[in-house]
Amino acid sequence: MASEDAYTAEPFVPARGGLPALREAAADCRGCPLHRDATQTVFGTGDTDARVMLVGEQPGDQEDRQGKPFVGPAGRLLDRALEEAGIDPADAYVTNAVKHFKFTRTAPGKRRVHKSPTQREAAACGPWLAAELALVEPELIVVLGATAGKALLGSSFRVTQVRGTVLEEEIHGHPERLVPTVHPSAVLRADDRETAYRGLVSDLKVAAQALG
Repeated sequence: MASEDAYTAEPFVPARGGLPALREAAADCRGCPLHRDATQTVFGTGDTDARVMLVGEQPGDQEDRQGKPFVGPAGRLLDRALEEAGIDPADAYVTNAVKHFKFTRTAPGKRRVHKSPTQREAAACGPWLAAELALVEPELIVVLGATAGKALLGSSFRVTQVRGTVLEEEIHGHPERLVPTVHPSAVLRADDRETAYRGLVSDLKVAAQALG
């Protein structure tokens, strides 16, 4: 593509067919350059009747290899935190704002290191997230981290300012309720991991209460 302004997944999103059709079409998305280096598209998982949608940043190394979101260390920590907060992970639809793994390497053949997607790359992937929201129609969206928050709520989003609160916003033309919190990978990187984990669980308990 000639410029970032042209980045969009819109031409690749099917008009009908449900989640299976979306997942199949997303495998061939070329809406931005991230597909070139990633192993595969990592689409959302879960049922259309899920009451809560969890939206993270992008796939990590393990997710890119396995083709499923949140299957690495951050995903395992998230599942534990959800259960502790009273939300069954099996009842959630789990996805990311960006569907391809963006990374850098410290040297040829070395470990792939996560690199945050740009706001423009997240926006390019927005049509997939909009389509997922339209099909699942969750009662609540749990926003995991700053990139997901900015993708849904705009560049002024600051997770530290609104985490653990219930927001009511219009997202892709529909009124939605959202509870922002930190991304579980931030807990893994924290100096005081236990305190960070307790904060995540506390935010997820707000989400559980909002679901009733």
